[in-house]
Amino acid sequence: MEIKRLPVLSDNYIFLLHDPKTNKAAVVDPAVSIPVMNCLEQLGADLVAIFNTHHHYDHVGANHELREKFPNVCIYGGKKDQGRIPGQQVFLEEGDKVEFAGKVADIYFIPGHTRAHIAYYFPPNSSAETGDLFCGDTLFAGGCGRLFEGTPGQMVQSLTKLRNLPDNTRIWCAHEYTLNNLKFALTIDPNNLDLQTRYHQVEKSRQNKQATVPSLLGEEKKTNPFLRWDQPALQSVLGINDPVILFGKLRRMKDDF
Repeated sequence: MEIKRLPVLSDNYIFLLHDPKTNKAAVVDPAVSIPVMNCLEQLGADLVAIFNTHHHYDHVGANHELREKFPNVCIYGGKKDQGRIPGQQVFLEEGDKVEFAGKVADIYFIPGHTRAHIAYYFPPNSSAETGDLFCGDTLFAGGCGRLFEGTPGQMVQSLTKLRNLPDNTRIWCAHEYTLNNLKFALTIDPNNLDLQTRYHQVEKSRQNKQATVPSLLGEEKKTNPFLRWDQPALQSVLGINDPVILFGKLRRMKDDF
């Protein structure tokens, strides 16, 4: 399975999954249609699936246009998003599976950013490969999504599920927020040497207009404060030991950053 990263709007990413053996394609969170159709045309591929993580317009905005162009496409989303995802046909719950390109993805229910958010995780076929997590706006490189419809407790539970995946999991998050996320992280975890190193690397990448997505989960565990709510360094800085209260404080601080 090949993954094409398509930058759109001001900071969104659409991910196009391509099976070179069958020349079939799937797309994750298509905000707009033209970049997707251009990529499909270049590949000569047929779009067979749309995998939506949640209902926000910058993730589902192209569903109808792509369905018009590819009438046999199947549109997936979370069961609790029923009525909010345009054209949705398959209603997914925790523990469900979807298949593409001979690979089977596990579905995770990860509310917090929205009440119905899901993620698609494609495990590696061998220890030499990486897994691929399409997590929408729940986990970002260096950060996490705002709590529009969920609670800090829900988000901690959701991020715990993702944090428990293997370290060699690639995080295909849907926005290029990494530099600003790491700037914030340094304000509350300034002595983290891994974070300092990562910030300088990301700063250089963005100066060269290079994408910082995907990241690796192992790196997120070392540097992303929203996966480190149980670390003594952060608990000491904020004077909070309770993970949910600490997480909620962190999220409010980031909202105001």
